[in-house]
Amino acid sequence: MQYKVIIADSAKDVFCRFDGRWRSALKEAMRQFLEHEPKKESRSRIKRLRGMRRPQYRLRVGNMRVFYDVNDAMQQVEILGFALKPRAEKWLEQHGAPE
Repeated sequence: MQYKVIIADSAKDVFCRFDGRWRSALKEAMRQFLEHEPKKESRSRIKRLRGMRRPQYRLRVGNMRVFYDVNDAMQQVEILGFALKPRAEKWLEQHGAPE
């Protein structure tokens, strides 16, 4: 089953500000890991965020973190935001919705 990856409007602004290398690396990682098995957790790449209603998951791409939700009914992955590792906790505090 293939999921459609959608970037939320709020995340598009941030994504467009990255240089070409980051955009290319992020696109490739989203295609590779989120189109087919966005919920498949691994030790280092994909993590389910415990205690969070939104975002549900985090994808690690180098020093960058991609936060996203999965909608199985619509077969969609919605990218909610991007943050460098040192700012990931702050991003979750500002934009995340705890359970």
